[in-house]
Amino acid sequence: MLLHRILAVNIFVLAILAGSIFYLDGFRSRLTESAVATAATEARIAADALFVARRDLKPPMLRRIGRASGTRLRVYDAGGRKSLDSWADAAPTYQLRDPALEPWRKNVARRLDNAFNAIVGAPSPPDLKLESDADVGAWPEAAQTLRSGIVMTMLRRAPEGTLYISAAAPVGDGTVLLLTRNARDIRSVVRDERTTLAIVLLVAVAMSVLLSLFLARTIALPLRRLARAAHRVRLGRAREVAVPLLPARRDEIGLLARALHDMTQTLRDRIDATEAFAADVTHELKNPLASLRSAVDSLDRVSDPELQRQLLDVVRHDVVRLDRLVVEIAEISRLDAELSRARLEPVDIGHMIEALLPHWEERGAEHGVQIVFARPRTGSTVVAGDEARLARAIDNLVDNAISFSPPRGLVEIAAAEAGDAVIVTVEDEGPGVPADKREAIFQRFHSIRPDDEAFGRHSGLGLAIVRATLEGHEASVAVEDRHDGRSGARFVVRLPVRAS
Repeated sequence: MLLHRILAVNIFVLAILAGSIFYLDGFRSRLTESAVATAATEARIAADALFVARRDLKPPMLRRIGRASGTRLRVYDAGGRKSLDSWADAAPTYQLRDPALEPWRKNVARRLDNAFNAIVGAPSPPDLKLESDADVGAWPEAAQTLRSGIVMTMLRRAPEGTLYISAAAPVGDGTVLLLTRNARDIRSVVRDERTTLAIVLLVAVAMSVLLSLFLARTIALPLRRLARAAHRVRLGRAREVAVPLLPARRDEIGLLARALHDMTQTLRDRIDATEAFAADVTHELKNPLASLRSAVDSLDRVSDPELQRQLLDVVRHDVVRLDRLVVEIAEISRLDAELSRARLEPVDIGHMIEALLPHWEERGAEHGVQIVFARPRTGSTVVAGDEARLARAIDNLVDNAISFSPPRGLVEIAAAEAGDAVIVTVEDEGPGVPADKREAIFQRFHSIRPDDEAFGRHSGLGLAIVRATLEGHEASVAVEDRHDGRSGARFVVRLPVRAS
């Protein structure tokens, strides 16, 4: 997933950086500990050799040991005064540098050292004070060894920032040997390691940049393509937009692309349906308007009262027809929007049908049609829905059945629970619906009416409203032949009960 990729890139670089810093700090600490231990060992060996050497051989021996080990050796007597020095009458074995006289590159390197020490929180040793070394008081470790007879070591910081190691060891004759070394080699080795790690870090940064470019290509570029497609949809060019599906993507970008593609396809379908609906509405309104206009124009030219009465009947009929059309067109137009905002609540279908039954019986009596309802067990047909809309859908089905039923016909209504659905059936004894018309009757303005019914009494939107209402409830409606083999149509509504 995208989150994992982004986290992996960031954590990778941070892990390399943190690992480099802590590795370098540990490496320097081990080098320092090893150098201090080596200085203590060398001081102890030099003290033992000085103890067994003849008095006249001690000065040259100190000079030789100091030259071989790169150290400076001093001997302090029991009174704390310096008695021997390996640098006396000999060249120094190391040199303390003045940072003010060093080139700017050394200053930069020293600042990097200080920054590194601050990052890892390394303890800073005390600064080396260049005072007179004639007295043992300048070297606390030597004074302590002189008192206790134990080898003592100490770290100091030279003026140029390098480590200054000292080790004091008892000679055995009441004197103490002090060995000192400017451990410039430790800083050189650490700097070399730091350079190597800097190269590794640069490689890691380069890899991070490449990975970032990869993420930009795999994230930003597809998002840009999707944004351009969405922009074109916003400009009203939905039919021209080919939203990329990105089938190879199994992450959030792929999900977004497929969702946007489906949304655009749905928008195309809605636009096409809206245009088709507008064309159908225009066609349906033109007929009564043309009839109404013809009747109104003829009224001015007709003087026969009987003919005028007939023309006025046509006007009234067309006005009623127009009113019915406008009402049902408005209803089906806002049906989707209202259902998307509707709060679905538990609806007992059996109780709802029973409440509508007196109204249907009255309507059926006008046509000589009897209504029969098979009442379900109480509470067994509860679904989640908008009760008013569901009542209107069932009412349309029953009204359709009554209008197609012959005189003394029977309309049978039933509701029952069947697994995870509530099944509502409406059966009539009319001519039935031909197999090739069973899908078309649910389309807008498609109407197959009885031969004896007056023209214009129905708009052709009743069954379309039924299907739109049920689809808004994730339900379905279908028409089939009666199961008992008799003539008539059987409408079957399947309402899911899971939401309730």
